[in-house]
Amino acid sequence: MNQIYAEAGVKRKDTASTMGLRLLLILGIVAGFFISMLGSFFSIIGVAIIVVLGYLFPKLNVEYEYVFVDGQLDFDRISGKSKRKTLLRIDLEQVDIVAPANSHAMDSYANIQSEKKDFTSRNANSKPYVIIANVQNKKAFIYFEPSEKMITMMKQKSPRKVTTY
Repeated sequence: MNQIYAEAGVKRKDTASTMGLRLLLILGIVAGFFISMLGSFFSIIGVAIIVVLGYLFPKLNVEYEYVFVDGQLDFDRISGKSKRKTLLRIDLEQVDIVAPANSHAMDSYANIQSEKKDFTSRNANSKPYVIIANVQNKKAFIYFEPSEKMITMMKQKSPRKVTTY
């Protein structure tokens, strides 16, 4: 049995709000340390603050992984390089079109009311693709950055739905 398999992954670029939130978490951890030095009751509160903020800090490091297996595409979020969660799973049967985000093949879908799902790195140099699919009986625009191998495998599985121009 020869399965069609491809995977790709991107690290989400930190935005100004993410960096600001990291700074606030660091300041909160420092404040928790000083609160824990005040006394016995405050030490419990200070340690609780340190533990909670220390738990939240790695969650700001986000990566996305895309896995394509025999016509099914999974979008996973990896937080803190350890916790994986599948955010979306679609079949190519649900897909209307897969094309580069700036492709003219997307022009006919410009005025459609849809939900936007962004699984890209948000890097200015990236070349994102868009999948227009029916997700829970609604049209969804799914932005992602597949590898060349993944596009080739998707085109091999469903050549009429995947464009590369």
